[in-house]
Amino acid sequence: MGDDNESDVFDHSDLRKISMNSVMKFCQSTTKVGVFVDSANMYRNGGVRMQYDVLREFACRDNSEPVRMNAYVSYDARRAKTDYDYRKKAEGFHSALRDIGFKVIIKEVKWYVDEFGEQVQKANADLDLAVDALLQSENLDRVLIASGDGDFVQVVRALQNKGCRVEVVALDNVSSALRQEADLFMSGYLIPNLIPTSNPGPEWGQIGSWVRGWCYYYDDIKGIGFIRYLSRIDKGLWLTDKRRYAESPFETAFFHFSKLQDESLTSKLPSRDHIFEFRLAPSERGPDKLSAVEIRLISEL
Repeated sequence: MGDDNESDVFDHSDLRKISMNSVMKFCQSTTKVGVFVDSANMYRNGGVRMQYDVLREFACRDNSEPVRMNAYVSYDARRAKTDYDYRKKAEGFHSALRDIGFKVIIKEVKWYVDEFGEQVQKANADLDLAVDALLQSENLDRVLIASGDGDFVQVVRALQNKGCRVEVVALDNVSSALRQEADLFMSGYLIPNLIPTSNPGPEWGQIGSWVRGWCYYYDDIKGIGFIRYLSRIDKGLWLTDKRRYAESPFETAFFHFSKLQDESLTSKLPSRDHIFEFRLAPSERGPDKLSAVEIRLISEL
């Protein structure tokens, strides 16, 4: 008719799409990330139930682009010929990794006879991971290596010399040299939901939920302390003190030494090297405060 109102001919859902696209474009990070997972090392050291989608989320926590995601897995072809369950589980695992964007690099198990006449197996993917990380880092800004193997120390240095920021995520039996060499080391136990907690319950960080953290303060005379834990996967990992930075992804929980399952551990507190799993409970110190109860040691770095 010529005098139609613009809103009558413009689909408001289109406006929402335009707005959302603008927001996503504004929030998109230009950081390019590579994730290289030594699956066998992680599996042997506490990662039997590791959630690879959570690892991806952590690696790209600032809306970074995952340019490379490689998972190096061992596979016993000889066993697969006769063990149907093993073969199906392995194939299912590989397919699940591909579904969430990982390239699966299969390293077949080799069998040898040792000096005592015993058959031993070996499937070391260290060299493959190291070479791929160095070659593929040409197009990367940040590299995350999931492994605690000290053989990667030189790889970390080489990547840093090429201008990459290098992060390491590992679980048990972590090389101290690797921890010190990385630009950021994070115990996988501390990443929310990367390794499922021992007890089902509310979502990580909610009252009644089980979380993991480390004791950053302990008063031996009063027998009280505070445990810090990561409440959510977020880009501001350097904002560790919630009192100074309201946007910090870290929270703290008060505890009394009697809540430790092993009270002898108090002689080693405070410590970043001891990872505790505990349940969050309301605190008598205030309505917005939390307490840690049923505290148990699950890893010692």
